[in-house]
Amino acid sequence: MKKFLIVGLGNIGAKYENTRHNIGFKVLDHFAKKEDLTFETLKLGDLTTFKLKGRTFIFLKPSTYMNLSGKAVLYWLTKEKIPLENLLVITDDLNLPFGSIRLKTKGSDGGHNGLKDIQDKLNTTKYNRFRFGISDAFSKGRQVDYVLGDWNDEEIAKLDERLEQSCELIKSFALSGVSNTMNSFNGK
Repeated sequence: MKKFLIVGLGNIGAKYENTRHNIGFKVLDHFAKKEDLTFETLKLGDLTTFKLKGRTFIFLKPSTYMNLSGKAVLYWLTKEKIPLENLLVITDDLNLPFGSIRLKTKGSDGGHNGLKDIQDKLNTTKYNRFRFGISDAFSKGRQVDYVLGDWNDEEIAKLDERLEQSCELIKSFALSGVSNTMNSFNGK
């Protein structure tokens, strides 16, 4: 049975729960709710598993806070003996319009501290990342407030549909492969 580690990036705690920066957690929570999965607190994060068509998805929400996400990712990749090509990291992206999704197989951290730490711990920039656009609708010097701010009403109205699309991307990643998934979902 093929195993996949699907990591949603975010910060633990109620004050971060509905922030843009926590979209990784939000995607995994949406998937778990749809499939009636329950997260369990284990070493370095909350985990749950999902099986589909001979694939095992291990969903991880690191408890290390965003900037130290790499420690949890490396630990669970190693513990579960999951090859790097079966890792998918879900993160927010300021450089994409709200709700747009982009799957990439490599790249820079783009100034994202969570990705920077994962890159550092894995010692490579070649890992799959699912970037969820949160847009850059903030004034100069307000980036931190924006990223750590709650979704606005307009975003909330569109969020469920984008979360549904995100869940389909995750399934496609494991069932159809990264190239087919990129062709089907990027830019949508």
